[in-house]
Amino acid sequence: MSVISRDAPASSSEGSRPNASPTWIGRRPKLVLMVADMATIVLAILFANSLLVYGAKPMGLHDHSWQFLTVSALSLPVWPAVLSNQRLYNTRFIGRRIDEIRRIVNAVILGVVGVALAGYFVGYLAPRSGLAILFVVAVVFLAAEREGARHLFGRLRKNGRLVRPVIIAGANPEGREMAAMLASEPWIGYRVLGFVDDTSTDPQPVAGIPLLGKIADADEIVRANHGASVIVAASAIESATTNRLVRDLLKSGVHVELSSTLRDIASQRLTVRPLGRFPVVYVEPVQRDGWRAAAKRGFDIAGALAGLLVTAPIAVAAAIAVRLDSPGEILFRQTRVGRDSKPFKVLKFRSMVADAEVQLTELAALNEADGPLFKMRSDPRVTRVGRFIRKTSIDELPQLWNVLRGEMSLVGPRPALPHETEAWDALLTERLRVKPGITGMWQVNGRSETSFEDYTRLDLYYVDNWSLLTDLAILLKTVPVVLTSRGAS
Repeated sequence: MSVISRDAPASSSEGSRPNASPTWIGRRPKLVLMVADMATIVLAILFANSLLVYGAKPMGLHDHSWQFLTVSALSLPVWPAVLSNQRLYNTRFIGRRIDEIRRIVNAVILGVVGVALAGYFVGYLAPRSGLAILFVVAVVFLAAEREGARHLFGRLRKNGRLVRPVIIAGANPEGREMAAMLASEPWIGYRVLGFVDDTSTDPQPVAGIPLLGKIADADEIVRANHGASVIVAASAIESATTNRLVRDLLKSGVHVELSSTLRDIASQRLTVRPLGRFPVVYVEPVQRDGWRAAAKRGFDIAGALAGLLVTAPIAVAAAIAVRLDSPGEILFRQTRVGRDSKPFKVLKFRSMVADAEVQLTELAALNEADGPLFKMRSDPRVTRVGRFIRKTSIDELPQLWNVLRGEMSLVGPRPALPHETEAWDALLTERLRVKPGITGMWQVNGRSETSFEDYTRLDLYYVDNWSLLTDLAILLKTVPVVLTSRGAS
């Protein structure tokens, strides 16, 4: 997610709402962020200094607090420079949290070196313990402050502020899909003004987004929309035309972004490098074997054991409630398809009446989901307790045993039913290369609110781009999704 507008001038900081009143943040977003960063650095220095004092007293060590505080204050002019050097005020380099955190770490290392050099020039040797404490505190404080900034700027963008006007070159399926995505997700920070395209005859390729003209007129159209940048849908335009278009736009000082056409490849796997005189995109292969597989299994075992221990009182209460609410078994066992198409019995607390499977054939015509999935918002088979435990995801707690037995993972694609896999094409069958999970990309992106196409795309994206960091990020996103019952049915 972008934190600030992509180098947009003050006149473009307002969004799609013409009557949106300017805010003090909207007028100078970078300046506001710089001030917030420096205030955070000052707090980090004061906090690190207090830790240094309290650490020295019980051990009878020399109190370096005043000298350390003085040289830290002398280093303050260095911090804006190192933060800027690490491109922390340019959203092209901090669009993803992981990139921003990595640059924060690099900037803090340079800032701490600045503290040590300031001490050297005044004849004071800063203690290594103080420098180490300052490093940890500054990284944590800056990361927390930037996360707050993300939420703040995200809210402003949803309200039409701090967005950058953009024109999409290419109205083919890729360009239209990109425009629809930017329109539906305003927190990204773009407002699509329209398309330029040589082949489309539709005056409005995407609802509410018009066709502005031909590609040859792009430079003139951009100048008429002061502050606009351009996104080129690479699959829509021939290479020579793209080169000419980009050259003309850059000559006019316009910011240009070019799609890679690799929609379902995670951006961190892409590296632009020279191949002779051609810039090419290298795609890093996903490594699932070796130490990574062992680490994922170890993480699953540790997480499942911890989860069973922490949720034991909830599980006991749920089991009693299910037993008292309706006749039938406490646990519901159902055959699902696991890794490499191996069947296994998934465990859940029973949330439906005992003969739910028999009633399914009678309700098939009322299915509200597309594809082979079955969903009903007011499914008559769901019991009173079942409605609650499904909404809170308590019904899935027994799946921690499936994880311990090695049939599932904490994170992975949704475990599919055998009849669902029969309707899959060869592409979707690729999701069976990994173990199904209790949670996954589909679950944290809307669950029952998403379409079958989204379900397919999200699961395949996970399989194609898996990493340990991805698993950790999904688990962290699962917590607010479960607490707010978002997308549950």
